[in-house]
Amino acid sequence: MALVGLVIIVLFVFTALFAPLFAPYDPLKQDLSSIRAGISAKHWLGCDQVGRDVLSRILFGTAVTLKIALTSVLIALILGTAIGSIGGYYGGKTDAGIVFLTDVLLAFPGLLLAIAIVAAVGTGVSSVILAAGFSSLPQFIRITRGAVMGEKERDYVLAARAIGESNGSIIARYILPNCIAPIVVLLSLRIATIILTASGLSFL
Repeated sequence: MALVGLVIIVLFVFTALFAPLFAPYDPLKQDLSSIRAGISAKHWLGCDQVGRDVLSRILFGTAVTLKIALTSVLIALILGTAIGSIGGYYGGKTDAGIVFLTDVLLAFPGLLLAIAIVAAVGTGVSSVILAAGFSSLPQFIRITRGAVMGEKERDYVLAARAIGESNGSIIARYILPNCIAPIVVLLSLRIATIILTASGLSFL
């Protein structure tokens, strides 16, 4: 099943990268004689309300979708991992403040939070990327924080402190590499969620 999933993902990415080679028509070109044309040998998935080929639009749209999803999840991953690591490692008031901020963000449904961000920064692809990325930020903070808290008292961390490693070095070189598994799982799940969030924002 993992291999089947990998093949699907590879085909998806390959299609996005080489959409101009596979698309039979210009996705923006209108053909008023083909308005709402059904499935045929000429148009495999029919045409839309202004005669644009649906298959071509899907193929080109795949690249836009991947750009939004990957950029958004990268924003959430970098910021969420950094903030979660700081809270989980240092604890105390720093951790309490991060937990409070995370709980406030989690109190809002993801799509509603994304809508609020778009309303604040304006419309456009960049705004959708920021909105989708920040709406996924709390999940990365919580996962990373919990994983770091479970690792920071292990013997290898105590040994690193004993030889004089700085806190930043301990987090980056020793703790985070051992927390990668749950972060990668969340990463794969959030990509799908971000695609749905971006689709909802585009529709609205």
